[in-house]
Amino acid sequence: MTTVVENQKLNVNSDMKVGDHVRVTESVVVYHHPDHRGEAFDLKGLEGEVIAIVTQWKERPVSANFPIQVKFSQKFKAHLRTSELETI
Repeated sequence: MTTVVENQKLNVNSDMKVGDHVRVTESVVVYHHPDHRGEAFDLKGLEGEVIAIVTQWKERPVSANFPIQVKFSQKFKAHLRTSELETI
């Protein structure tokens, strides 16, 4: 478990937590969506659930570029920045 200060140092929005429902607010293009594999797919407007906030790896603090892992469907998850999401 990380503290608020550790989250701030790692540039993670302390308001967002595992279990929150979120919406992608910015245009984010991915190529690994299972229904559009190999094609550009924009996530803007999709809603999902935060399943992890990456602040540690093997018990060491990390500063992940995309710290919020969101599950959109049974087959599809993505790592995103806090600035690309809003809590709903």
